[in-house]
Amino acid sequence: MEQMVITYYESPLGEITIESDGNAITGLWFEGQREAEKIKADSEKNSANDSDEDLPVFEQARKWLDLYFAGENPDFRPELSTQGTLFQQEVWAILKAIPLGETTTYGDIARTIAAKRGMSRMSAQAVGQAVGSNPISLMIPCHRVLGSNGLLTGYAGGVDRKRALLEREKSGKIASPNNENTEEK
Repeated sequence: MEQMVITYYESPLGEITIESDGNAITGLWFEGQREAEKIKADSEKNSANDSDEDLPVFEQARKWLDLYFAGENPDFRPELSTQGTLFQQEVWAILKAIPLGETTTYGDIARTIAAKRGMSRMSAQAVGQAVGSNPISLMIPCHRVLGSNGLLTGYAGGVDRKRALLEREKSGKIASPNNENTEEK
């Protein structure tokens, strides 16, 4: 198994853990997310997850995050590498296509996949599980997926962060989780 390398990024919405295989981003999580906490605990126990701030892919990720949190729409994505089932990969590809400032629903994604596969229906719950398994928050924008009727539903980074991210994307401002808007520099 390849050794993963980690770094951290301080965002207006809390610390972000970024994981790489040395060539591509393999994980991106907000503090408090189960995977971020697991990686942090593991790295405190031993040096299993080395940190290498100078990896080119980490520099690209920091640049992408700087632009994103400055209210800009980055015109690039660092190289991403996700491990998942064919269905998860299909869902994550749809997530990557959701434009900044726009949202979709689990049901819309299910209908898209059903139509592509020539099926009459697809489970929105199955889509929700695939969305929830997304290992690369923000860059694969799972926060842009809403429940039926546009309801704000779960987000591994927290519903308050999801609300803040969507508000930021609509207004170009960062909304902190406690709903205070702050202008970016």
